[in-house]
Amino acid sequence: MTFIQLTDVDLVYGSPGSEVSGGNTLAVSSANVGISYGEFVAIVGPSGCGKSTLLKLIAGLTKPSRGSVRVDGEGVLRPLKTVGMAFQNATLLPWRNIRDNVMLPLEIVEPHRSRQKQDREKNCDRAETLLAKVGLSGFADRMPWQLSGGMQQRAQLCRALIHEPSILLLDEPFAALDTFTREELWGALQELWSFRKCTIILVTHELREAVFLADTVHVMSSRPGQIIQTRSVDLPRPRTIDSTFQPDFIELVQDLRQHIGPGKKS
Repeated sequence: MTFIQLTDVDLVYGSPGSEVSGGNTLAVSSANVGISYGEFVAIVGPSGCGKSTLLKLIAGLTKPSRGSVRVDGEGVLRPLKTVGMAFQNATLLPWRNIRDNVMLPLEIVEPHRSRQKQDREKNCDRAETLLAKVGLSGFADRMPWQLSGGMQQRAQLCRALIHEPSILLLDEPFAALDTFTREELWGALQELWSFRKCTIILVTHELREAVFLADTVHVMSSRPGQIIQTRSVDLPRPRTIDSTFQPDFIELVQDLRQHIGPGKKS
């Protein structure tokens, strides 16, 4: 059953409802995407094609100029509470330890906010469990500046999942990391998804990352962005770095690469 559905969606920046004014720019054109509950989806495409804009539309952070965005059968008319987000920069609060950074959404999102004092011990246990899943056992009392960039990103993923969202939106969360750290975090994210089976939508420029992590990869054209190709990733899980050297993996990465370019529309 389709959980997230975008139907004939256009987004014109500069139009009423968009967050940018002054001049009209068609960022997304006639986008049609259907995503099942619990599916791991990757969105790839050239820079500036509207990948991040799709995340904003799904989260309810901006409204479509035309078409509809629906989550669990309901039209998305305002920012959703059931969404977790992680970005390229970890943005951990420097005055909080890692445990309290991870628990931050529980102080903001209802019904957790109303029960944070009563549930403090349970929430600490929840944070510790997530940190253990990403290899950060024993680091809960550390400050962000005491962790490497990769460790901070692991903590950010835990923070995005602590309130048990139904949708996790990831906007190039590993782009600033070196190759080896990035590949380690692919495994950590795969483990988190297996443990907390929410719907994940990952925006990335890295095709190997998309194929390693996703069930389905959508390719967007250059601006105005359209979905021009969709590929299922029928590779066994759990995937490992050794998987990336297998012929089926390499073939799929090369196939996706054929459809990405600054001028490609089909």
